Order: sequence, then C-alpha cells, then structure tokens
Amino acid sequence: MTTRPLPAVDSLSADLATWLPEQRWFAAKGRAVGGVRVERVAVVIDGDPALVHVLLDADGERYQLLLGVGAEVPEHLRGSVIGRLDDGSRAYDAAHDAELMSRLPELFAAHSQAGGLDWQPEPGVRIPIGQRARPIGVEQSNTSIVFGEHFILKLYRRPAPGRNRDVDLHRALARAGSGQVAEPVAVLSNENTVLGFAQRFLGDAAEGWATATASVRGLLAEADVTGVEVSAGEAGGDFAGEAHRLGAAVAHVHADLATALGTGSVDAAAMADGADEMHGRLDALLTEVPELAAHEATLRAAFDAVRDLPATRVQHTHGDLHLGQVLRTTAGWVLIDFEGEPDAPVTERGRTRSPLRDVAGMLRSFDYAALHLLAGEDPDEQRLARAAQWADRNRAAFCDGYATVGQDPRAESALLRAFELDKAVYEVGYEHRNRPDWLPIPLAAINRVTATR
Repeated sequence: MTTRPLPAVDSLSADLATWLPEQRWFAAKGRAVGGVRVERVAVVIDGDPALVHVLLDADGERYQLLLGVGAEVPEHLRGSVIGRLDDGSRAYDAAHDAELMSRLPELFAAHSQAGGLDWQPEPGVRIPIGQRARPIGVEQSNTSIVFGEHFILKLYRRPAPGRNRDVDLHRALARAGSGQVAEPVAVLSNENTVLGFAQRFLGDAAEGWATATASVRGLLAEADVTGVEVSAGEAGGDFAGEAHRLGAAVAHVHADLATALGTGSVDAAAMADGADEMHGRLDALLTEVPELAAHEATLRAAFDAVRDLPATRVQHTHGDLHLGQVLRTTAGWVLIDFEGEPDAPVTERGRTRSPLRDVAGMLRSFDYAALHLLAGEDPDEQRLARAAQWADRNRAAFCDGYATVGQDPRAESALLRAFELDKAVYEVGYEHRNRPDWLPIPLAAINRVTATR
C-alpha cells in the first residue's frame, strides 16, 4: 500500500503539450496540442523516484505514460525530463530509467495489482526477477523494454479499450504451435484495456529490414568498387534465399491463423465495396499529389477489376506486414507486432482480410529496401537498375517460398495487383507529407506495375 499522495500531474499539462509532439509515437505529427486532460493517475512503486502510471487525453487521443517522479533526476536521464510538478518534484519518462524498469518483472512474477493495474503472467509461465532493463532505442509507435535475455515488454503508447489484436493473435498462434512467433509471457491491463504485452526475447534475432538493406548496400557497393556489372544473384550478400524462407514463414502463419481462428469469404457486394474504398483513397490524393494524375486511369482500371472477381477467402492476418515486422533468428523467420495498421481505427484493424494484403505489403517493402538508399540522389540509371533487379529477384523469391506452403499468391494476379497498387497509393500520400525525397519510390512502383501488367 503506497503512502505517497497522488502526484498533481495536471500541473504538467502545459509541459506535456510541448513534450508529446516530439515523441515518435505521438499520433498528430506536425500539429500542436490544443489541450491535455489527465484521465487517471496511480502510483505503481513508491519512493524517490516513484513510478507513476498515467492515462491522458490529448486532443481526443488517449496516451499512456510511465512517469518517474522525484526530487532530482540523474544526469543520464535529463533528456527524458518532461517538467516540474507543483510540489517541486520533477517528472520524466520512466521508460528510459533502467533502475525503475528493472522492478517490473517482480510485479508480473507476483501477479501484482500495483497501481490498480493487473500484472498478469501467462498460464504456466515463470517470470525471472532481478533482470536488468534496457529500452529498445529504435523509433517505433510503442515503447519496448528488454529484461535481461528473457523477455521484452511492449508498452502500448495509445491503448484502446476492448480486445487487443496483438495479444489475441499471438496467443492463437502459440496455441497452434507456431514456430513463427515469440511465445507470450505476460499482459499488463487496466479493466478492459491492454496496456502492455510481454513476449520471450529473441536474443539471436536480426531485424528483417536491416538484413535486407545490408544486402542491397552490398550489391551497390560491389558494383561501384569493381566497376563490373554485378547481378543481384551474383552479389556476395544475395538475399533471395532468405526471401524464399520468409515467404514460407508468412504462409505458415496464415495457415496457423486460419486453423486457429477460422476463415470466411466475401461476396461480390463486399468485393465492390473494397474497390470503392481503393477509389476513395485515390480520390483523396489526386489533388494533393499531382504526380498521380498520369496514372489515374490505369489505377482505376486495376481497382475496378476487383469488382468482377469471384468470392475470395478472408481470415485474420498480420495486417501491417513489412520487413520491419520480421526477425531472422537462428531457427528461422519470426513475425512480430500483430496490431495492424497503426493509423487505422481499432475496429478497422480487427477485420478479417485476404491474406494477399500481407503479401502485397511485403512486396512493397522489398521495393523500399532496394530503392531507399538512392532516395534524394541524382538519378543514376545503372544503380537504379541494379536496385530494381534486387527488388524483382526477392519479390519473386518471396512468392516462390509462399507457394511451397500455401497457394501461389500470383495465381490471383488481379487481386494482388490491386492490393499492391492500393498500398503504393497510400505510400505516395505518406511520403508526400513526411519524406518528399522518398516520393519517387512508390511512384516508380506504380509506374512499373501499371506499365508491365
């Protein structure tokens, strides 16, 4: 039982309005915060510093914070300071405080109710305590903390009430005996809202994006140094074998999800609705990105082709699949982060979809891996050609690998084409607003797909 009075976090409102937009996980990029309202404050661990759990609303979006609150802040945490409370104590982002975070395994191990939260281990899981905590430094839409070599805790920065797709799908895959996900370890929740999810830490894992882009970098460098034209298959860091294995891993996940959670089908009316959604996304961008106008007719024809397709199978899928959502371990490829598209409404993320949506996302990711190193450069036709060759080789290898387990995704070419172009249209809007130097990447994909199919 804590004896510390609840910190007056409301006194941080002005500081939070300045601090929130600077965070990677803040929803409204490039927009000032109009107002911050604190919904819930609870002391999880008493002391100096104390660990304080906060739920707040900023312009209609809900956010979760773990605050460290103390009289002083250590030098190495000064960059995490948010502001000063009315009582003179300082508040900072405790996710960066290894000492405070290292106390969390004790809460899970004891199935604690500290802070009015439920720190629940998964059935049969023993959680080791005394593990040193370290936050993952890469930019992401949530905050992840590793504990020793045992487990990793993801704190959902924008938690939503109701079922949590990430937890549900991981549990379903674990029950199905999937070797393509890390086992669930524990869940942190408050009433009907999941706040955090812990899984087994894969210490031997390499991120898919880093592995793939290293291959592209090696291909470009080898040709530049030797002056000899080198094909993607001849380069020392050829990725096609890994792309093939990744395709098989994704197909295994789709098969396991279908077995565990079932499948359905969509009729002609639903297919027409899907085509209308694609047209709607294109409509919203045509005036904003004039470069799309040259491809409008071809894009619309590809989307309209979906209306004439027969009923197609739908099921639960990953929902936001790309090379940053896969890890290569010594045992094979593992998929992570089953939350779905982070900017989509929760109800939208929970929909069943064609597995080809995941395939299209990965195919687009191969394009990004190949071409992002050339973004912002003066056009070099030879380097562009080598990068495009790498993308084509690995896209084909991925589909070949998928076909060893499931149906070849290229068998439904019209649907796959529409999904890939729809994804590229979304990317055009994102790059136009956030990374103009990268806009040529999705535009080149649209040009290639519409010109060759």
